[in-house]
Amino acid sequence: MENENWNNCQKATFLIEKRKLTRISLREILFLYYHLYQCKLCTLFKKQSHLIDHAFLQIFSEGIPTLDEKSKNEIQAKIDSKLDNN
Repeated sequence: MENENWNNCQKATFLIEKRKLTRISLREILFLYYHLYQCKLCTLFKKQSHLIDHAFLQIFSEGIPTLDEKSKNEIQAKIDSKLDNN
């Protein structure tokens, strides 16, 4: 029984993500809503997935963030010093 529940959760999380990219069938919609009604973990996954997507959209809506040259040089110096110590 536990394995069957795990498979249902895997299917539900797959459908949550699939639904963002394309239309899902009526059968898949019914399965998903029934599963989400029963499973609080998958409901939480759905909410968190939405929040992550929203955060990425906000971050990348202004373009890909980049570091200034000073920060890049500082990071490179730290990497070089660690490599020299080994």
